[in-house]
Amino acid sequence: MYRNTKRTVLFPLLLAAGIAAGMLAGLYMGRNSTASQLRSMLLQATFSSNKLTQTLSLIENRYVDPISIDSLSEHAIPLLIKELDPHSIYVPASEMAAMNESLEGEFDGIGVVFNMATDTVIVLNVIPHGPSDKAGIKAGDRIIEIDDSLVAGRKIPQHQIVKRLRGPRGTTVRLGLERHGIPEPVRVEVVRGAIPIKSIEAAFRISGTTGYIKLGQFARTTSAEFRQALAALRAEGVDRLIFDLRGNAGGFLDQAIAVANEFLHADQLIVYTEDRNHEQLREYADGTGTAQDMDVAVLIDEASASSSEILAGALQDNDRGTIIGRRSFGKGLVQQQIPYPDGSALRLTTARYYTPTGRSIQKPYTNGDGVGYEKDLWERYNNNEFFSADSIRFADSLRFTTPGGKTVYGGGGIMPDIFVPVDTTDVTKYFIEVAGRNILYRYTIEYADRHREALNAVKNVEELKNLLDSDKRLVDNFVAYAARQGVAPRPADIVRSRRLIEAQLKAYIGRNTQLEDNGFYANIYPMDNAIMRALETLNATRKDD
Repeated sequence: MYRNTKRTVLFPLLLAAGIAAGMLAGLYMGRNSTASQLRSMLLQATFSSNKLTQTLSLIENRYVDPISIDSLSEHAIPLLIKELDPHSIYVPASEMAAMNESLEGEFDGIGVVFNMATDTVIVLNVIPHGPSDKAGIKAGDRIIEIDDSLVAGRKIPQHQIVKRLRGPRGTTVRLGLERHGIPEPVRVEVVRGAIPIKSIEAAFRISGTTGYIKLGQFARTTSAEFRQALAALRAEGVDRLIFDLRGNAGGFLDQAIAVANEFLHADQLIVYTEDRNHEQLREYADGTGTAQDMDVAVLIDEASASSSEILAGALQDNDRGTIIGRRSFGKGLVQQQIPYPDGSALRLTTARYYTPTGRSIQKPYTNGDGVGYEKDLWERYNNNEFFSADSIRFADSLRFTTPGGKTVYGGGGIMPDIFVPVDTTDVTKYFIEVAGRNILYRYTIEYADRHREALNAVKNVEELKNLLDSDKRLVDNFVAYAARQGVAPRPADIVRSRRLIEAQLKAYIGRNTQLEDNGFYANIYPMDNAIMRALETLNATRKDD
């Protein structure tokens, strides 16, 4: 196992000799002798190759007051790392747990999904068989007290509420609940337990024999979750897949490789990495994938990065499926997390990765210029790249060809096979106001409260659609609600935005059921041009066969 400390990073082995030389030199400081001159020369020679090491050692050994080198390191290391590429970072011990939590697949807590849109903790959903479910907490409950402290109406930030609800597994938290139809507070004790974090946000049969999977990140459990979701869709007769990687910023490289393996045939190259010594590590499909026979359309956008790009690039370069959407972020650097004994870590870029055709999709950067790097997406927007594929230019020197003869490019993200621009057709001033002021979302919370019994009875996407479609006045009632909240109707805008408003209302209501994000995406997709284009593409592929 690789072990490291702050000092082994900042102070090479020569430091030991250097400190000894410095101490000896200090003992003879001020003596004009050949011996002291020799010692001074030794000190200078020891440190000549490393000014940083020299400076830190001098501070530690000669500064007028005692000072903690570890404290200095907390300030110095981030400054050092900022001079490297934009993806090498130092993570303090205080931030490690939060940063790793979403990738590790679980955390300790009570097992509820909640929202604080009205300055009160509203339970949207209870994780089945989790601690809160066992304690009798129900969707629609308001948490008004935590450990005998009032939290409702106190304008407590959401992250502080999360901190109070979470804690080591096995510990108990006392909650006071406000429940519809019950005049007195309902008091429960919840024993905290391990709560799984899902990297797959949604998986359902979207149309006919086509399935939809939305992957939010590549976490420790992603490949296992993917196989489980795929098996469930197969059981429903799904033989084509829309795989949504939009907004997926990456995660564990090995999980991207494992998911790509599900689609590729034996001995097809998935990805290879190359370090500073030009040593390569190549990863190939082993032929055991369960989706080798499935038609697939992969959705990407400008927020799809790293592991998402590895997966999309592997399928594109092997002529496996169709990539749809907009040009991805462009992160082709591999980080290794090197831990320190105090719980902090250095995430250091140690290699570049390349797609099967040999493409590096890392966008250009200058060491130390993180600000300029972050401006890239804004510059793409200003260059009209989100709206027109013709605005995107690639150098001919970065052109590559897939085995099937398709032209692909490196040097700045994955360019999709089919470009789908940002669509603002149905966005009006009225929609911007009701959405921006959170009126639309607050209405869905109140709607879910009024129809909680019916929504809790919903078991699948089809039942949810039937229930919501039966409400013929959903949009009209919302418009009246928005007017009471101070947003006057704009008839022309409402006509233009009606389908979008209806889809968002149904999507947010659907998320308030036990279907969670399945309920959201099953209702929003008709307004999603990328998903609709993917459905058209997969249907056309089937006809061609």
